[in-house]
Amino acid sequence: MKVIILGNGGHSRVIQEMLLSIQGYEIIAILDDKYRDEEQENGVYYAPFASLQKFIAKDVKVIIAIGDNKLRKKIAGSIDLKKDQYLTIVHPSAVVSHSSKIGNGTVVMPNAVINAHAEIGEHCIINTGAIIEHDNRIGDYTHVSPNATLTGNVSVEEGVHIGASATIIPGVKVGYWSIVGAGSTVLQHIPSLSTVVGCPAKIIKNLNLIV
Repeated sequence: MKVIILGNGGHSRVIQEMLLSIQGYEIIAILDDKYRDEEQENGVYYAPFASLQKFIAKDVKVIIAIGDNKLRKKIAGSIDLKKDQYLTIVHPSAVVSHSSKIGNGTVVMPNAVINAHAEIGEHCIINTGAIIEHDNRIGDYTHVSPNATLTGNVSVEEGVHIGASATIIPGVKVGYWSIVGAGSTVLQHIPSLSTVVGCPAKIIKNLNLIV
């Protein structure tokens, strides 16, 4: 399968190595606006985002390889692609239940675990060693950082960033575009647009309260 990667930063480099390690994928272009002109190296084209339509074809898939949730959503909204034109990548070392669902454009990194009946949205990042337990609901454009643990029946709305090694106990809901600090332990629901840190996690910022 031929693949176009959008973005060429640190997150993109991890995805590039993932694709190279999985048989059957061929990276044909890496697009990023840091490139002013089109250039080619080792059979891969490097060009600005505006060149996407030149490389897109029926047999080509696209992955938005950008770690920033808001920017990932902005790019997805700015290009005219159907959902099935986005590539979903699952590293061979990840453990993914056959009853789980993973949306288009989502990346599941090495050693991640996605358990029974979990549902992962579109354009999400389930990072290295992250655990998504049974019956989780993960919204679009969410990033679950390395070694974070979401226990059973956790609900995470769109755009949430869960920091490295954070833990969320069963049944908790995290509102849209909130941030859970690295190493935090979340024991209660988190309102939308909030930043929480600590053990137990406490709100240090809530944009809904800013006048």
